[in-house]
Amino acid sequence: MQYKIDFNTMDWTSPAPGIRAKACQPNGTQLRLVEYTPEMEPHWCPKGHIGYVLEGRMEITIADAVMEFNAGDGVFLPPGEKHQHMARILSDVVRVVFVEEV
Repeated sequence: MQYKIDFNTMDWTSPAPGIRAKACQPNGTQLRLVEYTPEMEPHWCPKGHIGYVLEGRMEITIADAVMEFNAGDGVFLPPGEKHQHMARILSDVVRVVFVEEV
């Protein structure tokens, strides 16, 4: 049983420019530390996300609404086309921790 997840010893992966992440998947749940920079290409994402913004500022567009998220804010984006979203990074870096089912 893994009780501690030491992100400091994990390697970053980069699925696209402006995005890098460290992830661990204990017991069917993924804990992901994600770092976004303004180089991230705009894209619509239909995946669900539950997380906490550790650092930085970003805007997330959902349908016709634009919401700003800052350090200390929680993020709850349900999955599905109805809730698809697009983020825009407003600071040099945004760090978020996400908890996701795998």
